[in-house]
Amino acid sequence: MRNKVLKVHPSDNLMVALQPLEKFEEIVWDGERYILPNAIEAKHKFVTHDLNVGDTATMYGVRVGRAIQKINRGEQITTFNLKHEAEEFSSKSRVPKNDWQAPDVSKWKNRTFLGYQRSDGQVGTANYWLVIPLVFCENRNILKLKDAFDKALGYAFPDVYLKQVQDLVLLNQNGEQEAIKSYKPQHGEDFHFNQRVFSNLDGIKFLTHEMGCGGANSDSERLAALFAAYANNANVAGITVLSLGCQKTQLSDLMDAIKVRNPSFNKTLLYYDQQTFGTEFEMLSAAIKETFTELIEVNKLTRKPAPLSKLNIGLKCGGSDGFSGISANPVLGHLSDLVVALGGSTYLAEFPELCGVEQELINRCVTDEKAQKFENLMGNYADLAKSLGESFDMNPSFGNIKDGLITDAIKSAGAARKGGTAPIVDVLDYTETAKAAGLHLVCTPGNDVLATTGKTAAGATIILFTTGLGTPTGNPICPVVKVSTNTKLANKMPDIIDFDCGAIIEGEKTIQQTAEELLEYCIDLASGQFQTKAQLLGQDDFIPWQKGINL
Repeated sequence: MRNKVLKVHPSDNLMVALQPLEKFEEIVWDGERYILPNAIEAKHKFVTHDLNVGDTATMYGVRVGRAIQKINRGEQITTFNLKHEAEEFSSKSRVPKNDWQAPDVSKWKNRTFLGYQRSDGQVGTANYWLVIPLVFCENRNILKLKDAFDKALGYAFPDVYLKQVQDLVLLNQNGEQEAIKSYKPQHGEDFHFNQRVFSNLDGIKFLTHEMGCGGANSDSERLAALFAAYANNANVAGITVLSLGCQKTQLSDLMDAIKVRNPSFNKTLLYYDQQTFGTEFEMLSAAIKETFTELIEVNKLTRKPAPLSKLNIGLKCGGSDGFSGISANPVLGHLSDLVVALGGSTYLAEFPELCGVEQELINRCVTDEKAQKFENLMGNYADLAKSLGESFDMNPSFGNIKDGLITDAIKSAGAARKGGTAPIVDVLDYTETAKAAGLHLVCTPGNDVLATTGKTAAGATIILFTTGLGTPTGNPICPVVKVSTNTKLANKMPDIIDFDCGAIIEGEKTIQQTAEELLEYCIDLASGQFQTKAQLLGQDDFIPWQKGINL
């Protein structure tokens, strides 16, 4: 039987409505009876006992807010009666956790996935060629190459919206204005893709940005570091680089950053400098011919069996709702523990959404040095926000609040559940690349695209992305899997949702069962058996983080 409410942690004084609750409805939980003075929508929370002004609210076993008005037993928390407040943290107060109980992974011990094995020992879940500009001046040329390669090689998506406009133009030219009103467009699946020329090449990905010159030197250096990390990602087979020539971010900066990350890097890197070539036509013609030649070689690569220890999975949430922390996020947390127990790597990012759970994460770091680095990165991030008149409590969006995430601490405590319980082997600043297997913390904003961009730089070759409200975010080289917190969303937006955790809310499945099913999904995805919805929609979102404030 489905529960109407849930208390996540025994010490909580907040309870979550799993379904709409009526005014004056009687709720029974663990022998306690609550009479609700008002109706409460699903995903929202009510207090289990009276809170006076100044009293703290707790959820997930941590402080998530402080009452600014009296809140009577059974009343819903809102932005009017509760403000954000999180617990203090310090690496000096660290109590190391050395008693992690890894989950049983015996059923996957001898399992493999079919991946692309690189000469440095990395294994990709996909095989992409990357085309990048060192400066925004080359964006137009990048897009010209994209149009040419995508259409000629069969990677272009059928333009269903162009077809709709063309249909309407034709009807208008024929004087059929009434037919325009009743016009019904065809869906994308009614059109056929061109046959791909290279069967073992998942695509050529063309990145654009607004950096590389005119900004701070640190931003130009960070761009080089980001592209170096992408070049080193196991899903990339080779790189074509366009340059104007006179910009701040130079090829030498890129090559130096690559060698820092991987001294044995030996992927093909083609470089074209427009000011050296002279004309656009000469440069792009050379880039096309030489890149095509390399694609012939890359297409000779085939998928081969690799142990699950070669999985690198990013953990992300966006468009979060009041169910995120109790269904999809803990599913990712258990999956993360499974992958770590199998010798693989996982990546938990979004530092503004770790607010309030820092001490627990500090305690889980494997060394004092890692704990100190995490504290420093969090502190510097918070100080930067404060200097600009911002703070982490401004992180929840309108949609977050509307669907039950009233404070950043509530949102953060639920978001952190994506990291499971495994020890934290390393803490990575933005553009740093993982060196060891295990769970990593990656410093990125909560912003969906900035976070997925940074997580891919850290080494992720699959990203699991939970959402309760829906978001079409993807990544050019790393498949992004949309995991819904509730079945209503999965049914409403089937074109972006890949995997549904709603059965947990319905009481039909456990977190462990669902996590194991999701792991099987990841193994099949890593083997190239299908593409994610974001890939099918061509969601190649990429935004470098300029280190201003972004929550």
